[in-house]
Amino acid sequence: MTEPSQTDYRFRGKDALLGAQMLFVAFGALVLVPLLTGLDPNVALFTAGAGTLLFQLVTRGQVPVFLASSFAFIAPIIYGVQTWGIPATMSGLAAAGIFYVVLSLIVSWRGTRVVARIFPPVVTGPVIMVIGLILAPVAVHMANGRSGDGALQLVPQSTALVVSLSALAVTVLVSLKGRGMLRLLPILSGLVVGYLLSLAFGLVDFTAVAAAPWIAVPAFVLPRFHAQAIIYILPVAIAPAIEHFGDLLAISSVSGKNYLRQPGVHRTMLGDGLATSLAAFCGGPPNTTYSEVTGAVALTRVFNPAVMTWAALCAILLAFVGKVGALLQTVPVPVMGGIMLLLFGAIAVVGLNTLVRAGQDLLEPRNLAVVALILVCGIGGMELSLGAVSFKGIGLAGLAGVILNLVLPCRPKEEGEIGVPPAPH
Repeated sequence: MTEPSQTDYRFRGKDALLGAQMLFVAFGALVLVPLLTGLDPNVALFTAGAGTLLFQLVTRGQVPVFLASSFAFIAPIIYGVQTWGIPATMSGLAAAGIFYVVLSLIVSWRGTRVVARIFPPVVTGPVIMVIGLILAPVAVHMANGRSGDGALQLVPQSTALVVSLSALAVTVLVSLKGRGMLRLLPILSGLVVGYLLSLAFGLVDFTAVAAAPWIAVPAFVLPRFHAQAIIYILPVAIAPAIEHFGDLLAISSVSGKNYLRQPGVHRTMLGDGLATSLAAFCGGPPNTTYSEVTGAVALTRVFNPAVMTWAALCAILLAFVGKVGALLQTVPVPVMGGIMLLLFGAIAVVGLNTLVRAGQDLLEPRNLAVVALILVCGIGGMELSLGAVSFKGIGLAGLAGVILNLVLPCRPKEEGEIGVPPAPH
């Protein structure tokens, strides 16, 4: 692979359509996160665009990636919003962005090996698995027409299953059989088919869309410092921070340019962290690089990072169209539930693949202890209280994995370079 040159960035009006196409590829996944977590989809559109522009500024416009809503934080955002409210949850997400910034400084100072020592696959793999599996009941409830906690039956179960399983089937078929650009739109395809079926069953109410203005400022929310929310969410940042390396490897492989060297992992992770904190200060979900957009780059062979600038500008413009957010919020529960059945399982599989690619013996006592305790603490909902501070769920699982990995005797061969596959997000 070659190193990117400073002349790669070419901002041209004729690339605007390509940029809109890149946003179209990312759109389904981008808006799914706010719809699942109770955040404003217009804010998510704005923070995706603004975060991408900030990332390009930090990386000197050298990397053709688009940043948008991260799936890894869905579970903690749902819990945080229900427990402490959106402003407090945003403080935890802002802290996650700062965590990326700190990691970028460590990488700049000591290189990637020190990060690999603290966060090896035996820690990050099961943490990613927990992120997916802990959400499995939510997906099942919603696919059956119930609220995420299963308390309310929002849609008759028989109708809900027709809609959710149809959306699921289309998502799977497009991912397997889709050709060209269609192959990169499985989530959006599932959403469209599920939505059309919902219209046929009379599950969609357009009252809010009719009342919404065409032009409106997104409902930005400032974070409010909340120590408990920060402690709960911060350990979750471990997995997506390490997946960042995998995303860089993917786009480097696609473009044939070594972005790990130029602009360097420290700059790309810094850009990711600042974009995530920016999103939190606006009330949006954390940002991450999108593998669908990387696939679109590979398909179109358009490696000019300025195309992502156009995608970012399109996202920001759409964020100020009030009817867009109102329309997105009419998507019925079963449509999202059907797609989530696949999505959350896919996140767990990415974690499993991280362990498989590491090639370690999971029955070796040390590895067995680390992986087993991460999985049980995370999926089982283990809670540990130390005075006024409480650790639970994914946060406790991630923290336990890091501590066990550092204190348990480690064989020299278990330390290696970071090599993880890019997650769905």
